[in-house]
Amino acid sequence: MPQIHLRAEAEDYAPVVLLPGDPNRATWIAEKFDGGPGAARQVTAHRGLLGYTGTYKGVPVSVQTSGMGAPSMSIVVEELLKLGARRLIRVGTCGGIGRGLKTGEIVIASAAAPVDGATRTYLHGDPYAPTADFGLVRSLVEAAERHGQKPQVGQVATVDTFYNPDPDYFSKWRDRGILAFEMESSVLYYLAARARAAGADVAAATILTVSDVLSEEATSEETYLPLDELNRSIERMIEIALEAGTSN
Repeated sequence: MPQIHLRAEAEDYAPVVLLPGDPNRATWIAEKFDGGPGAARQVTAHRGLLGYTGTYKGVPVSVQTSGMGAPSMSIVVEELLKLGARRLIRVGTCGGIGRGLKTGEIVIASAAAPVDGATRTYLHGDPYAPTADFGLVRSLVEAAERHGQKPQVGQVATVDTFYNPDPDYFSKWRDRGILAFEMESSVLYYLAARARAAGADVAAATILTVSDVLSEEATSEETYLPLDELNRSIERMIEIALEAGTSN
């Protein structure tokens, strides 16, 4: 039965799905599938949530736009799980707040503090620690190292606002050991854990490129990477994610 938002059937998706927020990035990822541009099959375009399925080095893989923010990610993941997705990897960007973190570096989120409203809605306010799948995290780290990268692995915070006006916003979370802000991972991790607790073989992880950094000295606007540099960093991250996702 087609899902309300994805408008796709179970056979339209591979078990491994990469989840970028940006629909343009979904197309970009699909062009890296076997056969190059145009070879992947577009399985949905409803509401601009572009989705494609193909193979990468012979392994079936899909890419599905998640949209921005935890509410949109929750809709997409709920429907993907109903359609048989089992390995979910968010590929996106983040604002770095960890000490010494630089733009262009890679962050792999071992856990995500649920500062967003969507995850809290699922949890009814109960304390909870949304955590990535260890096996997928390890695969991402190993793939990054094969590409000559030294990723930062640790906790991120999933937030609802990009332009937060509170003067102590980043410093408060930095002092709690948070590496970066992003907007989707906590609800992804929660939904994967819920499915796993119900008996499904589901795993999720997140790999991020640091697009900007926040500190006492600089703002996101002042540090945001120029588009060409950001795209080069994202392309490297995508290759790592594809390699890790299809290696298990």
